[in-house]
Amino acid sequence: MVNSGRSRGGSGEWEQPFWQQRGWILSAGFLLVLVILSGFALMTRNGGDTTEGSGSPTPSRSSAQDGKKGGKSGQDDRPAGCHTDDSDQTKPTAPPKDFSWKAVGTDLVPVSKSAGPLKFDGPVWSCFAHTPTGAVFAAHAIPHHFGYAGWRDVAERQVVPGPGRDAFIANREKQQDASASGQPDGSGYAGFSILSYSKREATVMLLIRVPDTDQYGSLSVTVRWQDGDWKVAPDQDGAVYSGGARVDGTDGFVTWGA
Repeated sequence: MVNSGRSRGGSGEWEQPFWQQRGWILSAGFLLVLVILSGFALMTRNGGDTTEGSGSPTPSRSSAQDGKKGGKSGQDDRPAGCHTDDSDQTKPTAPPKDFSWKAVGTDLVPVSKSAGPLKFDGPVWSCFAHTPTGAVFAAHAIPHHFGYAGWRDVAERQVVPGPGRDAFIANREKQQDASASGQPDGSGYAGFSILSYSKREATVMLLIRVPDTDQYGSLSVTVRWQDGDWKVAPDQDGAVYSGGARVDGTDGFVTWGA
C-alpha cells in the first residue's frame, strides 16, 4: 500500500496540521489522501489543529491566459481516435447526466461518456473534453491512479514534463503500490469546485468525504492542456495536491450525489 504515514514514530509529525506532514507533501495516491483526511477527524476530536474552509476557497495557483504556448483548442491536435464536443465552455453547476462511477482498486472514480475519459489503456484513462467539465473529470481520474501499479506509465503520459514531474517520480519511487484487490465499497469523492479555468489550464478543488463520518476535506489539482488532452501539472516539488483543508460541508461545491 502507498505509504500512509501511519507510523507516528517520535518525530511529532502527527502533531502538525495534516497538510504540513511529510507524508501529505509526498503523497500522490488517493488512498493516502483518505488516510490523512481521516486523521484530521481524529485530531479534531483530540483538539488538534486544522484549517477550516468555507467551501469557496481562493485558488492556490494562478491560471494561465488563453492563447499561450500549449493552448491549442482545435480537434485536429487531439490524439488519434479522440474526439469530443468542446462547445460548452461554461463551468458546470451539476454533474453531466451521463456520468457514472468506474472502479479503481477498491475506490470509485467519476467518468463521463461526454466529458471523459473516453479511452482506457490500462491505468491510463485519457481523452477528456477540452471544457471545464472535462478538466474536472481529468482532475479526478488521473491522480487517482498514482497510488497503484502502472503509476509510472500514467506519470510519463499524463503529467506535464519538467522539474515537477521529475520530483514527483522521485518521491513516488520511494512508496509502495496500493493493493488493487477487493470489491469497491464506495467513493470518497463528494463534489468539486472549479477555482480557475482557461483553455490552457484549470485548477479544480475536490471535495472528499472522510470515511464513516459526516466530515469533509478538500484539496486542489491543477491540470494543463498539452498535446491534445488534459495533463496533471504538479508543483515544482512534485506535489500533485495542494490547499488541503477541512470544510464544513458541501456548500459552494457541485456534488456528485448518491
